[in-house]
Amino acid sequence: MAVNKALHLARKAGEYALGKKADEVKILDLRGITSITDYFVICSGDADIQVKAIADSIIAKLREDNIDVWHIEGYESGRWVLLDFVDVVIHVFLKEAREFYGLERLWGDAPTECVQ
Repeated sequence: MAVNKALHLARKAGEYALGKKADEVKILDLRGITSITDYFVICSGDADIQVKAIADSIIAKLREDNIDVWHIEGYESGRWVLLDFVDVVIHVFLKEAREFYGLERLWGDAPTECVQ
């Protein structure tokens, strides 16, 4: 069975995050749970500069694949950067912010894939 385009994008984004040493990169499959998006990619960094570097890398490398980000939030603070690609929403957290907001707990019923 072929991998759908959104899942392919999520996996690529996860790999690009790993390229900038992101921690605990996970893909949550939200299809059938919500209509806001198909997948979340969640990862974290140790410092705000790393969070921004992870986000920058994902944006640049997906742009090379002719995939542009639709909306960006939180970039200036570097605590939680949200990259909205419509069918895939990427959350790049500072570790403390990731623990505080607990998206994995909030969406705990979503099938999860670890990117390594």
